[in-house]
Order: sequence, then structure tokens, then C-alpha cells
Amino acid sequence: MSTFESEKLIPVTILTGFLGSGKTTLLNNILNDNTHGMKFAVIENEFGEVGVDDRVLSENVDEELIEVMNGCICCTVRGDLVVALKKLYKRIDQFDGIIIETTGLADPAPVCQTFFIDEDIQKMYQLDSVITVTDAKYILERLAEEKPEGVENESVEQVAFADKILLNKIDLVDEETLVKIETKLKSMNPTAAVQRTEQSKVNPKDILNLRAFELQRVLDFDPEFLAEDAEHEHDATVSSIAVKCEEPVNLAMLENWINRLIRTEGANLYRYKGIINVKGMDQKFIFQGVGMIFTGGFDKTNWKKGETRENRFVFIGKNLDHEFYKKGFLACQEDQPLRFSVGAKVYANVGEYTPGIVIQQWDEGNAYRIELEDGEQTNVWAPIDIDAYIKERS
Repeated sequence: MSTFESEKLIPVTILTGFLGSGKTTLLNNILNDNTHGMKFAVIENEFGEVGVDDRVLSENVDEELIEVMNGCICCTVRGDLVVALKKLYKRIDQFDGIIIETTGLADPAPVCQTFFIDEDIQKMYQLDSVITVTDAKYILERLAEEKPEGVENESVEQVAFADKILLNKIDLVDEETLVKIETKLKSMNPTAAVQRTEQSKVNPKDILNLRAFELQRVLDFDPEFLAEDAEHEHDATVSSIAVKCEEPVNLAMLENWINRLIRTEGANLYRYKGIINVKGMDQKFIFQGVGMIFTGGFDKTNWKKGETRENRFVFIGKNLDHEFYKKGFLACQEDQPLRFSVGAKVYANVGEYTPGIVIQQWDEGNAYRIELEDGEQTNVWAPIDIDAYIKERS
């Protein structure tokens, strides 16, 4: 008889949902709520080489936070998930449940599958429920997105596998749109309850200890669910760009650059988030964005004594120019010298490179103010000092 058979099964809640839907906010809401009386271990997955969410999660996670980095938890790092689960079980007396927050690009199927095809895991844990968070502003667009042949639409999979769906950010759309979304979600997953939320605020009892995951329901719509050789293929046009550095950032430049980015690249940006070390400030500046919606501000959490004041920035999207994004962020560093003096003849990118003259540096947080030689003395701004916005004219 296995040593695990006489022990209790630890309930596992999987939080899934597309990038920017509000999963980390939901997780923090659960961890900061004192009414459920539970202590959790958290397994968090980031799609990229640099983690951001571990710096913004509630301190109530403490040492029970395990990060699964640089890949999607449903494929390249699923073996790491099994290792993490077995490691956590050795400290079973320290927590009452596990919450797994997947990357927004994860298909929940292989994650759920882990709890049924590994014999040891079956004796340690019970998959309690899959909670899918959807973004009312973007979910219909994501569900309708056409993928290359053989590539799954992650948003569709996340809705189909849900035991409960949180329709989040309802304040961003009207009632007619909400009803349309709910009708669509119900047509895709008739058995999942849909609950409207703002800022992922829910009563913990609405999503914890539901005992809602039913294997037979999953097998009814996905007969290959328990096939160990099932493949999950991501859209190759989607990638992540991660930047990490310690030099303080000029906040005005960063905000101006991001504002320009979302105007020109917003359609391709699924998610971007970061923690910024602003010179002269003890508070961390935390920002995040989805598409053309950007929010940011100084957090109530100060940099801790001895903590490395490190900038972390992650972009996730389609057809992203990695070099452009990396150079752009690094150019926002506080002590970065500018290449062009006032009076320098340059080319300014205004959709096409147009001759102009630098007439001011550091204008309203922008690196340069440029007067175009267009006969109308049009003034434009280069938010940061890289060739994508301003380059030398001989």
C-alpha cells in the first residue's frame, strides 16, 4: 500500500484565462482574503525568461510560491510542474490547498491531465476546479481569432475546460455586450456558471472547494484528454520579450514611449507588464497593459532594504520586433546620454523618415522635440533616443 493512500488529497485550483484577463489580481484577492481560513501554496507560470508577477503577488504567499519559468506550463515545462507538486507534498502540513496560475497562453488540458496520468500525483492531489477568467473588453475578439492550421485557439480551450467562468472587467463594456458574451460562453460551455466581476473581486467560496471538475464531462468533448502523446501547438507568431536591468528609469520617457507604442502596436500587444525602479523614489512603479489599455502607478510597497532595485519588463504579442522593444526600454534609462544636440539635422519617423532639426532636448519627458522641414514648421516628438524614432542625417 502506498504511503500516500492514507493521507488526505490536497485540493488544487487552476486559474486560467488569456493574457491580461485578471488572473494575478484574482490570485491576490484570494491570498489577501481572511474569510476562507486557508493557506495556499502557489505555482505560477510565466511565458518568458523574466518573471514579473512574483514581484507583485501578495506577501501572504511567502515561501510557498514556486515559479515555473521560460515556457508554457502546458507543454515545455509540464515535467517541472510534476516535480513542483511532489516537492510541495513533502510540506503538506503547511498548507490547505494549491493554486496554479497558468500563463495566458496555456491550454488547460495538459495541466489538468497531469492529475490523472501520474500515479503518485493522483494519490497526493485532487483537481478541484478550473476557473477561467475572461476579459469582457477583448474576449469575443480572442475567441474569434483564426489560428494557423493545427494550432489551437487558447481562449477557446480555456473556456471549454472551465468549471466556472469569471466575466471580468464588466465596467469596460455595456450591458448589451455583456449579454452577447454570456450567450457565446454558454454556447461553448453550457455546464460552467458565468459570474460577472470587476477587478476580479469574488467571494472566495465562489471559487474554492467547489469539487467541480468532472473527468467524464471533459472526456465527452475531448476524448483524447488522457492520451499522453497528445500535442499542444502554440501560434509561432506569438512570442515574449523580456528585459531586466538595474539602471533607474526616466518615468516620463517610459510613459511617453508606451503611449506611442500602444497607438502604433496596440493591435499586436496581447500583454505587457513591468516593475520599474524610478530614480529618487522608494516605491516600486508597477504597470500593466492589454492592447491599448494601459494602467500604472506607484505601489504602496517600497523596495526592501537589501533588495536589488531591478527593472523587469515583459511584452507578449504577435509579430513583435524583439530588438526594437529591447532597445526602446533600455533607452528609457535615467542616465542614458542623448545622441543629438539642439540644432542637429536628423530624420524623424512620422510614418516615414522626414528631414528635421532638433529644437529641444527633454521636452515634456520626450527625448527630443523636432521641427520638420516640411514648409509648415511642424513640430513632432521622439519619445526615446533610438533609430526607430530619430536617426542621423548627414
